[in-house]
Amino acid sequence: MIVRIMGEGQVELADSHFAELNKLDDQLLAEMENGDGPGFRRTLHSLLDTVRSLGTPLPDDALAPSELILPAPDATLEEVRDMLRDDGLIPG
Repeated sequence: MIVRIMGEGQVELADSHFAELNKLDDQLLAEMENGDGPGFRRTLHSLLDTVRSLGTPLPDDALAPSELILPAPDATLEEVRDMLRDDGLIPG
């Protein structure tokens, strides 16, 4: 699956990693619902760091459609809230 981190680029990520990412996504969603700004920031960075470490970066000139779009590291709680689906940022 191709994942885009807004403002950074794309990485290719094996579907087998999505269970781990969904745990972080659930935590992020709970922190947002509770208004936990510091927790939200930590978990967002942890989610993005995990995607970066498990994924393989695509070249900047690659023209592959992104199947999943994640917020930039400096995104606000409100910006991320606007990106959410019923099940968080990551489907499943």
